[in-house]
Amino acid sequence: MANNIKQQIQSDLQQAKETGQLRTERIREIVKAAVSQVASEFKEGSSELRGLVKDAVSAVIENFQEKGTELKEEVTASIEGALEGVNAKRHEAIVKTQTDLKRLQAQLDGEEEQLQQEVDVILAEIEETGKESTDGTKTAIDSAVNSIKNSEEVSLLKKRYAQLQAQLAIVRANLAARYGGRSMEVQDYLDEAKHWYGQARPQAENMAVQVEQKRSQLEDKLGEAGTSIARKERQIKQTLRELLLTAADLFKEKEPADKEHDIVHK
Repeated sequence: MANNIKQQIQSDLQQAKETGQLRTERIREIVKAAVSQVASEFKEGSSELRGLVKDAVSAVIENFQEKGTELKEEVTASIEGALEGVNAKRHEAIVKTQTDLKRLQAQLDGEEEQLQQEVDVILAEIEETGKESTDGTKTAIDSAVNSIKNSEEVSLLKKRYAQLQAQLAIVRANLAARYGGRSMEVQDYLDEAKHWYGQARPQAENMAVQVEQKRSQLEDKLGEAGTSIARKERQIKQTLRELLLTAADLFKEKEPADKEHDIVHK
C-alpha cells in the first residue's frame, strides 16, 4: 500500500512539475485524489487509514526535501489533501445531513409562521371585540394586545436566534473550505449567512456609529468571501477566517443597557 500510493503521488508530482503546474493547490489535489482512491477500501478511523495519510504526506516531503525548512506550504498542502481524501465519504454524509437539516429548518420556519399568523388572527378578533366595550375597557384591551404584539422579549429572542444562525453558517463555510467542501457548498453557507444576517440586522437609524461600522465590515467580508470562491484555495480560507472573526466581534454587541434593564424587570 505504502509503495503504491507513494509511487502514484510522486509520479503525478513529477508530471505536474514538467508541465509547470506544480503549485500548492495542485499538490493538494494530487494527494487528495490518490488517497481517496485507496481510502474506500478501509474502515473509517482505522489504523490503515492513518497510515495512508502518513504515507501520502511522506511522499510529498521526499519529493521536496531539497527545499529543507522552506517546504512548509508543500507539507501543509499534502496534509490538507490527505485529510480531504481520507474523509471524502464522511464529508458526503455530512453534506447529506446538512441538506436534511435545511429541509427541516424550512419546515420549522413554515410552521412557526403559520403559528404567528394564527396568533395575529386571534389578537385581531380580540381587538374587534374590544370596540364594543366602554372607552376604559377598550383602552385596556388595545394596550394589552399591543403589548403582546410588540413584545421586546420576542423581538430580542428573534434577533439573537438569527445572529446565532448567521454565525453557524459562517462556521460551516469555514469547515467546508477546510475539509474538502466544494465551492458551491461554501457558497451555499455564505448565502445562508447573508439571509440570517439580514434577519438580525436592525434599522440603521437605531444603530450606534461603532456598531454600524462593524456591520459594514461584516457585509464587506461576506461580499469578499463570495468573490473569493473563484480565487486560489489559500485566499478563500484566509477570507473565510477573517469573516468568522468579524462576525464573532460584531455579534458580541450588547443591547442598550436601559433596554435590557427594562426587559429584565418586565
